[in-house]
Amino acid sequence: MGGQSPRKMKPTLGLGLLLAGLLTVEGLLKPNFSSKSHEAVGRAPEQRGRREAQELARRTMQFGFQLYKKLASAGPSQNIFFSPVSISTAFSMLCLGSQNATLAEIKQGLNFRNIQEKDIHGGFRYLIHRLNQETQDLQMSLQNTLFIDQRLRPEKKFMTDAKNLYNADSVPTNFQNLDHARKQINDYLSQKTHGKINDLIKSMDSNIALLLVNTLFFRARWQQEFDPKTTKEEDFFLDGNKPVKVPMMFHGGMYGVGHDEQLSCTVLEMPYFNNITATFVLPDEGDMKHVEEALTLATFDRWKKLITRRVVDVSLPRFAITGTYNLKKTLSYLGIMKVFEPNGDLNKIVPNQNLKVGEAVHKAKLKIDEKGTEGAAGSGIQTLPMERPLVFKLNRPFLLMITENIIPTVLFMGKITNPAGA
Repeated sequence: MGGQSPRKMKPTLGLGLLLAGLLTVEGLLKPNFSSKSHEAVGRAPEQRGRREAQELARRTMQFGFQLYKKLASAGPSQNIFFSPVSISTAFSMLCLGSQNATLAEIKQGLNFRNIQEKDIHGGFRYLIHRLNQETQDLQMSLQNTLFIDQRLRPEKKFMTDAKNLYNADSVPTNFQNLDHARKQINDYLSQKTHGKINDLIKSMDSNIALLLVNTLFFRARWQQEFDPKTTKEEDFFLDGNKPVKVPMMFHGGMYGVGHDEQLSCTVLEMPYFNNITATFVLPDEGDMKHVEEALTLATFDRWKKLITRRVVDVSLPRFAITGTYNLKKTLSYLGIMKVFEPNGDLNKIVPNQNLKVGEAVHKAKLKIDEKGTEGAAGSGIQTLPMERPLVFKLNRPFLLMITENIIPTVLFMGKITNPAGA
C-alpha cells in the first residue's frame, strides 16, 4: 500500500467483533482450565479499582435494560437472552483504539458518558479479574482475544493496553486464507466455551483484518438443587394463553421473594454457589409490557428492598435457549453507528488505515436444569419453618437476570416467552 498516491482512497479494512456468552447449570466435571487468580489486581490500588468497577457495573446494568427494551419492542413475542457485561467489555476495549466522535458515541451508547477513559479501563481491569474464578461449584471465565492479520502493524500502545487492562491475548492470523482463519477462530471459541459454542462464524468478509473475540463462560450449581424425580410435563402459557408442554421442575425451600404492587409482578431470587444469583420476575397476567417499560436501575434496586426470605414452592421450566444478535443493527438502536462506518475513527489501533467494525455478532446460550455437580450428594434435608408456602409457578412469560453479587454485575439478562421453542 505504501506506493499508492496519497490522494487515492485506501481500502477500508474490516474489524470483526464476536461475543459469546454461555451460562449453564449442569454437572460440573473436574476443573479443566486453570483459574486466573487475582494477583494482577493486587498491583493496582484495590480500593480504587473496586469503586470504578462498581460504578461501571451499575452503568452496564442500565445499558442492559436500555438494550433489552429495544430488543423487546423489535420482537415482543420472542425469547431474548444476552450478556450486557460481555458486550460492554468488548466495546470498552475498542475505546482504547477509537477517538473523537467515534469514541464519544460508544461511551454515550454504553452509558459511560462523564467517566474518564482511564477509569473505564481501570474498572474493567478489576472486573475481568474478579469474574475469572473457579471453585468446586463454579467456573467463570471472561476472556478477550485479538486475531490480527499478519500484514497489519497495530499500534504498540493499543496492544499493550489491551493485554494489561483487558487481559487480551493476540493471535497472528492469515486472513488471506478465510476458510483456515474461520476454522482457527471457531476452534478457539469452542475450546474457550468447553465445546458449548461451535461454528459461531459461518462466513467472513474478505476485507477483514482484525477480529476481537470476547467469551464469557459460566457454569454453576444451584445452592438448592431440584430433584429430577419431581420434574413432570406441564402447560406453559404463551402470549395469548396458548399452552405448550414443558418439563416443569419443582423445589420447595427458603427463597428471597417479594411482590411489587406498583408494577404487578412477583420477584424471586434463586442462589447459585459463590455469590451468583438468578432473579426471576413473573408479571401478573397481562402485565409484561408494563414491567418491561419500567426496567431501570431504580426498579431493580427497589425489588431488592421488597424481597424477604420465606418458604416458597418453586416450579421452573427446564429449558435451553440461544440468543444471537447482529450488534451492528442492535447497537444502532442505542446510537452506536460510526464505529461500523468507513470513516469511523479507529486510528489508535492501526494508524493511517481506514479500519471499521465490519462484523459484530453476539451469541449467548442458557441452559437451566435440575443438576448440580455430577455424582455429588444432594443438598440434604432443609428444615423449613411451619408456614404456608407461597406458590411461585413460572408457567407464563417471565424475565430473568443472572448477577454476580459482590461488585454487583449483571452477567446475563433475558425474557423467556416460550421455553419449548427456545
